[in-house]
Amino acid sequence: MIFIVVKFQVKPEYAESWPALVEDFTRATRDEPGNLWFEWSRSVEDPHTYVLTEAFQDGAGEAHVDSDHFRAAMETMRPLVERAPQIVSTVIEGADGWSRMGELGLD
Repeated sequence: MIFIVVKFQVKPEYAESWPALVEDFTRATRDEPGNLWFEWSRSVEDPHTYVLTEAFQDGAGEAHVDSDHFRAAMETMRPLVERAPQIVSTVIEGADGWSRMGELGLD
């Protein structure tokens, strides 16, 4: 599984409308074969920071980056962000999705 987390520092004037501005990209990515999840969160400490958590089945990440909607999203996002987003991207061998957190012990 390819697991990716990206932090976007959005310009203040776009912070409230960010989800709507990236909606087409979000929808198209979620519809991709091999996409496991593509979820946006907003920082509780900095309202101008959005965090994208995404995952793809092995081999599906390259098709995502090569897609028309990815290229269009990069052009759409470029003027909306303060600086280049920060990213963590890794392959988690043998994983295919979320696991249960046993430390809370809930059934």
